[in-house]
Amino acid sequence: MLEHKTISLSEQVFDRLETEILSGKYPRGEILTEMKLVQDMGVSRTPIREALRRLEQEHIIEMTTRGILIVGVTHKDLEDIFNIRIRIEGMCSYEAAKNITEEELRELRETLELQEFYIPKGDADRIKIMDSKFHQLLYRFSGSSVYYDTLMPLHKKVQKYRRVSVENEDRARQSAREHRAIYEAIAARDAALAEQRTVEHIKNAMDHILGREID
Repeated sequence: MLEHKTISLSEQVFDRLETEILSGKYPRGEILTEMKLVQDMGVSRTPIREALRRLEQEHIIEMTTRGILIVGVTHKDLEDIFNIRIRIEGMCSYEAAKNITEEELRELRETLELQEFYIPKGDADRIKIMDSKFHQLLYRFSGSSVYYDTLMPLHKKVQKYRRVSVENEDRARQSAREHRAIYEAIAARDAALAEQRTVEHIKNAMDHILGREID
């Protein structure tokens, strides 16, 4: 189990800014200023500057003479992200199938059931939250902080496009079925099958998202 640390103000600002950029609130190519972000976030310049340094390191923004340029995620970035996830995320499920406790398995099942519950209601926000949580739990339950720290930033970077995906009811249902298949393999402690089904799931998500026209 990974340790949970107290979140500082700069960490909160970073998380919020990252989410708002990757969700499309600040679109690619927009120029921002520190003052605008101070006003939008309601905090001082210091946590804003700390967050901006981290965002620049993540290549989500660029600091230019005109201001803060929003870079976001390109089509090539998405291809690279999915190709990395295809190679690594299956290993998370493999390890989770070997290491997961009964309590963790119950949490994974409850998350899946909530995802399935919200699909017929067409609640895209909650579907996306439960979809994300399912993957986050897989990363945690692998027992590897390295897998978790590698995959979580990549998973977050595709969130704008994942929302578009879950708004498609057919894909949302298919994704939940794929999650169900992954869960059943993990519950059966079949590590190889869990890995195989996870790889198939990521490939299907990649085909669906990259098959759409991206801004």
